[in-house]
Amino acid sequence: MKRAFLLLSLVLGSGVTLVADPQLESWQIANTRRYARIYPTDSARLAGTAVTTWTRGTTSQTTPSYAGVIQVSSSADWVYLRTTGLGTHVMGPWYLNAAHTQDFPSYPANTATLVRLPRKPTIPTTKTLTGGGAIGYFVDGVAAYDNRDTFSYINATGADGSPTGGGRGDGVWNREAYANEGVTFDPAFAHQAMTSHHYHANAPAVRFALGDHVEFNATTKIYTESTATVTKHSPIVAWLADGLPVYGPYGYASPMDPASGLRRMIPGYVKRDGANGTTNLAATGRTTLPAWAARAQSRSATLAANVYGPAVGTAYPLGNYLEDYDYLGDLGKTQGTDFDLNDYNVRFCVTPEFPNGTWAYFLTIEADGTPKFPNLVGRWYYGNPSGGSVTAINETVTEYVRAGQASAISVTAANAGGTVAITWSSVEGATYKIETSADATAWSALPGASAVTSSGGDTTSFSTPTVATNYRVTLTALATYDTRGAGGLSGVGNSATATVAVGTTGTARLINIATRAALGGVAGTPIAGFSLGGTGTKAMLARAIGPTLAAFAVTGVLADPRLSLVSGATTVASNDNWFAADAVAMAAAGAFALTAGSKDAALVATLGAGGYSLPVTATDGGSGIALLEVYDAASSTTLNVVNASTRAYVGTGDAVLIPGFVVSGTGSLKLLIRAVGPTLANFGVTGTLADPTLTLYSGATALATNDNWLAADTATMTAVGAFTLPAGSKDAAIVTTLPAGAYTAVVSGVGNTTGTALVELYVVP
Repeated sequence: MKRAFLLLSLVLGSGVTLVADPQLESWQIANTRRYARIYPTDSARLAGTAVTTWTRGTTSQTTPSYAGVIQVSSSADWVYLRTTGLGTHVMGPWYLNAAHTQDFPSYPANTATLVRLPRKPTIPTTKTLTGGGAIGYFVDGVAAYDNRDTFSYINATGADGSPTGGGRGDGVWNREAYANEGVTFDPAFAHQAMTSHHYHANAPAVRFALGDHVEFNATTKIYTESTATVTKHSPIVAWLADGLPVYGPYGYASPMDPASGLRRMIPGYVKRDGANGTTNLAATGRTTLPAWAARAQSRSATLAANVYGPAVGTAYPLGNYLEDYDYLGDLGKTQGTDFDLNDYNVRFCVTPEFPNGTWAYFLTIEADGTPKFPNLVGRWYYGNPSGGSVTAINETVTEYVRAGQASAISVTAANAGGTVAITWSSVEGATYKIETSADATAWSALPGASAVTSSGGDTTSFSTPTVATNYRVTLTALATYDTRGAGGLSGVGNSATATVAVGTTGTARLINIATRAALGGVAGTPIAGFSLGGTGTKAMLARAIGPTLAAFAVTGVLADPRLSLVSGATTVASNDNWFAADAVAMAAAGAFALTAGSKDAALVATLGAGGYSLPVTATDGGSGIALLEVYDAASSTTLNVVNASTRAYVGTGDAVLIPGFVVSGTGSLKLLIRAVGPTLANFGVTGTLADPTLTLYSGATALATNDNWLAADTATMTAVGAFTLPAGSKDAAIVTTLPAGAYTAVVSGVGNTTGTALVELYVVP
């Protein structure tokens, strides 16, 4: 059987994600529902025995603190970030020497940080030097520091300043952070200044969480740069105080051409070793500054003897100081030809998040992941650093997300053989109550579920023989934790509901959903998503088909689609060109065969309950018709597709939107099908379809049709968690019960009108 469905907008609970906004969406909330943890020693790291409270010297975390980001909000001018400043990965251990026999003197702690970053970065002519302390924040909520360790050489004493005595230094020969402090970094390349945990350079733990070409050894707990071929542009890993993004080390070879290939970014700085036209400091001594440093320090490049640096040698090797590096742009070399990044460590380029271009910093590394000067940023900010820490939000803002202990709850419930498994996103240290309701209005306590404790992970489950239509999970208490910096957001009282498909009989379930849609041009970018409800895991097959559609007489196909599978902010899997090894899974799922060697995309992934999106992009930046398909590739019925949706452009004639789906099993499946057009404007969508019509077909037979939705269906929409449609809106909806078979839902505009519409499928209790 040939089955297909492009799922284009992930709809979960009562909301819908419709707008791409990297300043808000790039912040990582995965693992923030857990306490921050450290490995105090190497032996603890190898044993995997992390702790949630700790004390060393004058720094301590005596009660558990939630990790990373707590809240992201915004106004027209600012993005506001609340964070504990603690990594979402397990941090530590930290030592003062390579032999790991001397403990680092401090541990990190909750910094209770509220920071704002400019929404509209400006690029001034006169640049501002980076200062000590946080110059921005990585997307895991940990502070970013510049490439100095804040100490410099003292000519009068013939020694570097240091935290153990001797002062800060002359400020002329400034110590480079990685060269002098790298030995104190933990496996994530971070350490702390007193309680302030921070990164100076490459942040492999953050990049690993983002899927950026980093591998993690689960036995040694060590991160390494992957030796495989780079297949995608690095993600945003941080934002600096000037509002500009920081990307990982891999970008497009040609800054304005996404089709130019990928490479590790080449910084504009080189050591002053006599090569590339630099001064050979080993021969001349540290008697002159490079041109960039002379500008930064507002002094002559030729130094007076009383501010000479030490001779290059074992004690003070080349690279010990920032001023041991020259900028190639000052030596007649050309950015874009000889190197990629200017003296601020930025370039103007297109990126996946900014297809029209942006100024962006990049982490710079050697091939093995070792930080490469200037690591993250040059001596100055490129933009105006108007952002920074604030004590309060003194304007009206819109909350984008709550994370940490205040995370929103999402719930699924599935009835398998008379036992209902309720699973919800949980917070470590939390206690929950579960209630039931027949109408989602009057609630009563579920026996044995008045005080269910969190499992400690990101989800908690509870099974009950009490079969009801609706279940509500409410967070009732949190164990004692560090509330500093939480902005009053405790999370207690948060609740969410789920429905069980009581109205569905037998083993009927959705096993395939598919849509053909246009990408690019007036059609824009379609958005896809689906939700799995129930328990356990199962294999799912997803495909984005372009070239092979030509074999079915489809013209104007997308030449080279790329498909990703995303859960929340985490990319679970991605594929550009499909693997022949997956042909067996495709055949088993009933998918039509793909042309050998075609540039269609496909992936097979084992997934658990939750919501997933399937972004489709054009690898070559082109446009055309693509078919996105999702197949239930396993026989398990304890975990099923319970919600799917498509947001795409609705044209006329052959270009109307026609999602299809397949029901399998015995009995029948009750579904709510909606075609939302005008109400999308309430979510900021422009160019919406003003008056959609929805018709459900089995083969050539029309089973049901609707122009304007019926108020009688409101209870059903509420029961499945669909967002509310305004009374009298011209959106369309059908509630129907279907036996096993293949179906199509045709969405068109009344009077041959066109625009963007959202098609949704919900399994109804």
